[in-house]
Amino acid sequence: MFEATKWGMVEFVVELLKASQPLYYLNDDGRNVFMTTIQCRQENIFNLLYGIHEEMKAHILNDTDNNWNNMLHVAGEIAPHSQLARVSSAALQMQRELQWFKEVERIVPEWCKESKNSKGETPYEIFSNSHEKLVKDGGKWMRDTASSFSVVGTLIITIMFAAAFTLPGGNAQDGFPNFLRKRSFMIFIISDAISFFSASTAVLMFLGILTSRFAQEDFLESLPRKLIIGLSTLFISIAAMMVSFSAALLIILQDRWWAIIPIIMMASIPVTIFVWLQFPLLVEIIISTYATGRLFKRNMKPWL
Repeated sequence: MFEATKWGMVEFVVELLKASQPLYYLNDDGRNVFMTTIQCRQENIFNLLYGIHEEMKAHILNDTDNNWNNMLHVAGEIAPHSQLARVSSAALQMQRELQWFKEVERIVPEWCKESKNSKGETPYEIFSNSHEKLVKDGGKWMRDTASSFSVVGTLIITIMFAAAFTLPGGNAQDGFPNFLRKRSFMIFIISDAISFFSASTAVLMFLGILTSRFAQEDFLESLPRKLIIGLSTLFISIAAMMVSFSAALLIILQDRWWAIIPIIMMASIPVTIFVWLQFPLLVEIIISTYATGRLFKRNMKPWL
């Protein structure tokens, strides 16, 4: 039973639980199946708890092991390395640990939250002590990531600011741009402005990360949200910069497509590589932060 729980063998665990009461299965530490599930971070088996009738669920949630640890104490312990390795970075690993702790905290009785085990530790003390190194590693990853993207954003701000005052085609004697009435010129100006303001927003978000206190709770939503906004606006800025560059070429070279197209294609190569390498990170952070419903299925149908 407990080996099946450790490896997430849902069907096997379901059949065993249907054959007998969940509380009858205890490991050497006196932990029931669902306490072991939390310890091993097997969300598919943990979700079965939502489908158990209320009376049995109450018994399970009030259970303790041989050392007086309740479910929240177990959730406060750091996950096995094999489960942490499923998440790409230390910051997202810390976020996943907080999501588990908050989910268990949401369903356990009130007495569990301040209860002390045989060592006199509350669940919050266990969580804080066991995740101290992960918080440091996550903070370092966040700082390094924000610093790297800040450099990119700052370069774009510098380029776009200079481009706004060095207009393609120059100015006429009356001070107005020579190509003011051309559609490509308006595209250039608008995309330049979008790129500049988007990059400025991105840099401010990254600075917000760099100046953060990096407390444990910050890894749940605050820091990931700033990184999502920063990366999203940075990608918008890069896309707008390419549009601005293309519009400038159209203004200068006019209808010489044999030169315009190869230049745009070559200029797009480094930008495409950057987006291709970094866009999956943005997607992963968004899913990890806002798609917790994929992790914990609270609408599980009754099965026991």
